[in-house]
Amino acid sequence: MENGAVYSPTYEGDPGPATGPRSGLAAYFFLGRLPWLRRVLKGLQLLLSLLAFICEEVVSQCTLCGGLYFFEFVSCSAFLLSLLILIVYCTPIYDMVDTTKVKASDFYIALGTGFVFLLASIIFVSTHDRTSAEVAAIVFGFIASFMFLLDFLTMFIEKLRESRLRKPENTTRAEALTEPLNA
Repeated sequence: MENGAVYSPTYEGDPGPATGPRSGLAAYFFLGRLPWLRRVLKGLQLLLSLLAFICEEVVSQCTLCGGLYFFEFVSCSAFLLSLLILIVYCTPIYDMVDTTKVKASDFYIALGTGFVFLLASIIFVSTHDRTSAEVAAIVFGFIASFMFLLDFLTMFIEKLRESRLRKPENTTRAEALTEPLNA
């Protein structure tokens, strides 16, 4: 007997590259883990911190450079941190890590970045040379810091709602006293 007549292939062929609306890198992104408002806030944080960083990088000279350098560091860090958190939420990495730790990290990163970005913007306002690039960077910095703080506020309100839902209903003191202990 010939091997070709007895044995037939037992596997399916390679289907080839994936096609369609969710192929390639897009197949790994899932935006549904964040509510609509938080998605918008995360996108604005990312965009505004990047714009603040780019506008600050355009500044060619400064007289009091300490505020500019601090703003540069904070705006770049804010952009990278918001990008990191967004990547974690929107990729399969979210399923591989503890979700409570991701949410807690996001909570504290939003709070810390918002306050430090606001502080850096205030310091930069007091030390800038009034060029148009500096003014644009300051405006983007203030708006970005408010987006971080607004995101923190929405997470804080969400935590308050969750804690209220988890609390058991209170029994009255009279009911607690009249129930037997071994019931």
